[in-house]
Amino acid sequence: MDSVFEAYLGPDSILAGAVGGAVGSGEPEDIPKRNTDVWLLGKRYNAIQELDVIRRDIESRLWCTYRHNFVPLGEMQLTSDKGWGCMLRCGQMVLAQALIELHLGRDWFWTRDCRDATYLKIVNRFEDTRKSFYSIHQIALMGESQNKAVGEWLGPNTVAQILKILVRFDDWSSLAVHVAMDSTVVLDDIFLRCQEPGETWKPLLLIVPLRLGISDINPMYIPALKRCLELSSSCGMIGGRPNQALYFLGYVDDEVLYLDPHTTQRAGAVGEKETTAERELDESYHQRYAARLSFSAMDPSLAVCFLCKTRDSFDELLQQLRQEVLSLCTPALFEISQSRAVDWDTADDIEWPAMPDIDWPTSSDSEPFALLGNSSDVDSKPSAPI
Repeated sequence: MDSVFEAYLGPDSILAGAVGGAVGSGEPEDIPKRNTDVWLLGKRYNAIQELDVIRRDIESRLWCTYRHNFVPLGEMQLTSDKGWGCMLRCGQMVLAQALIELHLGRDWFWTRDCRDATYLKIVNRFEDTRKSFYSIHQIALMGESQNKAVGEWLGPNTVAQILKILVRFDDWSSLAVHVAMDSTVVLDDIFLRCQEPGETWKPLLLIVPLRLGISDINPMYIPALKRCLELSSSCGMIGGRPNQALYFLGYVDDEVLYLDPHTTQRAGAVGEKETTAERELDESYHQRYAARLSFSAMDPSLAVCFLCKTRDSFDELLQQLRQEVLSLCTPALFEISQSRAVDWDTADDIEWPAMPDIDWPTSSDSEPFALLGNSSDVDSKPSAPI
């Protein structure tokens, strides 16, 4: 069934823009060889003096790509997401970055020998098995409940809404996702989700979907996008170029740095990294070289993402946004409002099925899919807690 999508595809990118320069020269062209600043998820580096650290930082992000030979998915029994899953993979990457920073810290670096229990809990959640919280199966079938067929290309807003629902089933992650509708961050909605009266702040992944042009991005927004990537709370951006989703995690001069999901790798389990196969699978989730794209070549539909671990960090983000981001262009990149101006339709009104408890670590493809079956199953199961 996967061949249905193959006719629409060219060769896998394999980060060709970054690694292509290695042919003949022996050195990738991921970072320009000049004395300039490189911003990566809120950290500033020097392109020449800190090149190795930049690459280690990029390699420590979770690189989610197309996979093949996973458990058949949907009515078409797809065993690969090549050709339709790139935006879903970008959603995985931004969520994985939020979990890594929340549970391991921004200064944590991955190594091939890493068997940290917390890291393994995170990567296990993105394996393409039926039991993983954020597998392609969970995301695609949750999308089906929002009238998006399995195998249908999704936009940044839809993927964000799906992640918002899935994190509610994952108590260990201790994360709330808020999706700002109509380019407006509504503070009352965030406080309701992250800090009920008398309770401590629940870490927040804030996702703001935007449309910054019709067919091309309006250049007046580029300075504000750059500043977003410079903030310490930055979790990058879900976006891409026309018809190709990418995960943007920084920039250098007038080019945005990204990880590209358009490489097809085999599916499998990282587990505890006890076997050679598990160690090789873990390495497949990491890419040392980012690629570059001119800001002007970005698709105008994207989502900026921020992680606020505490109430203080959220207040700091609000101040930075108001003083350093939203003032850079008119109209502003987005708005901040205390309360809703209208009663938007959101995913909150949908009754979602409850997910049973999952014992970690486990990653057997023989296990039944935990969250969604077909539409009749959804109606017969209790709704998830809000």
